[in-house]
Amino acid sequence: MQNRTVEIGVGLFLLAGILALLLLALRVSGLSASPTADTYKLYAYFDNIAGLTVRAKVTMAGVTIGKVTAIDLDRDSFTGRVTMQVDKKVDNLPTDSTASILTAGLLGEKYIGVSVGGETTLLKEGSTIHDTQSSLVLEDLIGKFLLNTVNKDAK
Repeated sequence: MQNRTVEIGVGLFLLAGILALLLLALRVSGLSASPTADTYKLYAYFDNIAGLTVRAKVTMAGVTIGKVTAIDLDRDSFTGRVTMQVDKKVDNLPTDSTASILTAGLLGEKYIGVSVGGETTLLKEGSTIHDTQSSLVLEDLIGKFLLNTVNKDAK
């Protein structure tokens, strides 16, 4: 009987450990079991989305206010269209707000940073943020620097 009690205790301990690892994996990956009913949808168009992914954070003043839910190509303007879900508690964004693709940390995780504008009219469900700044691509910067250096040597 003592042996069976030890086996049940070890089994429960392992089950608790597996549940804790599963919870940790969900937290780190950004997935959640909560519904998205308390959010509203915004759109933004960027010339270059390089490195931005679905489920990337949307932040304002360093605080996460939403996430990217879709990225696709707009066939009319040939730009990238980003669909964002923003928390309903942040329902006072002016229409002239700015969305920028920024980089976090050394690993280069991309996210969208929203800067507040000064208009009195507010963004609502399905609105588009028109003032955007595209992603900074390191390879483009290196190419421009090298071409600039070569052009100076030629003169």
